[in-house]
Amino acid sequence: MLGLDACELGAQLLELLRLALCARVLLADKEGGQPLRDEVLDEAVPEYRAPGKKSVLEIQQLDPHDESLAKYKRVLLGPLLPVVDSSLPNVRVMRLTLMSEQAPGPITMDLTGDLAALENQVFVLKEGVDYKVKITFKVHKEIVSGLKCLHHTYRRGLRVDKAVYMVGSYGPSAQEYEFVTPVEEVPRGALVRGTYVVKSLFTDDDRMDHLSWQWGLHICQDWKD
Repeated sequence: MLGLDACELGAQLLELLRLALCARVLLADKEGGQPLRDEVLDEAVPEYRAPGKKSVLEIQQLDPHDESLAKYKRVLLGPLLPVVDSSLPNVRVMRLTLMSEQAPGPITMDLTGDLAALENQVFVLKEGVDYKVKITFKVHKEIVSGLKCLHHTYRRGLRVDKAVYMVGSYGPSAQEYEFVTPVEEVPRGALVRGTYVVKSLFTDDDRMDHLSWQWGLHICQDWKD
């Protein structure tokens, strides 16, 4: 029978399955001026509480003679990774891609370079098309719980949309992770055409600001507009 440490381990490792955490949550506006990451954590899935944390090394060393637990850890955690550069962040967001089968090609923003340059770029979406958002990221050192990506969308200085994508929980890996949102449809009509400013934040249950950036979005009648 597993002891208390193993029970805590099970709760944490089950987070890696990322079950039921891939839903888009639309949040209503609140009066007041909370920071973006506080709004995410206070309003998105308020009943959720992160399990107690253990480092990957602690998990790997827990009950080393319990073969059934060892198999469980190998399945969920994979092989123990070599030591990584301590200067690397635990979570690094690599790219955000707007994907549409009707588009001439993927619309990708590189999030590893000069983020200030993205403020002067405008990414185009044609009205009425279906699209998905793909977020590509890496986890270098420790398990991260409850990753989520927040987008605040503004037009002429007024916020017109606010959404949170529940990305889930992940362990360190040498490979990149990809999270793809459900299909959505770009609004259509003269009233929605135009340029928007999107402020994005990638955070987690510990309120860690892994990345925040701003970018432009233009909804138009045609891809060439």
